[in-house]
Amino acid sequence: MIKYQLGCAKGHTFDGWFKSIAEFDDQQTRALLSCPTCGTTAIDRSPMAPAVMTGAAKRRVDGNTPSLRFDQNTKEKLAAARALKRALLENSQDVGQHFAEEARKIHFGETDARAIHGEATAEDAQELAEAGIDFGILPRLPEDTN
Repeated sequence: MIKYQLGCAKGHTFDGWFKSIAEFDDQQTRALLSCPTCGTTAIDRSPMAPAVMTGAAKRRVDGNTPSLRFDQNTKEKLAAARALKRALLENSQDVGQHFAEEARKIHFGETDARAIHGEATAEDAQELAEAGIDFGILPRLPEDTN
């Protein structure tokens, strides 16, 4: 995911998240982006400096710098999310990229019901939801993106 600071022709600024640079360009070209303040579709990216973590910065993060320190409540919530995710993964079958297909088979009784986990595209997830097939999305934890 890429986070851009966006701006409209009237000077309003806001953030936007995109899968890729091409995704932003496509949405901008098709006028799918609009300012949340005034509604104009004349949107462009604002200049941003990239966030690059050097060895010294990584050591400060690992050393719990005050600006990055989690409070006790946040630590407890993260611990609970980690425990939940671990339990769900340990007690389900990994079906990899066949998640949507397997979920459909289970839902329609074509295979035995069982707990599964795997990967699905956003389109697959939308189709599962529209078909009334129950599923969940595992939380993305900080260590999942490092």
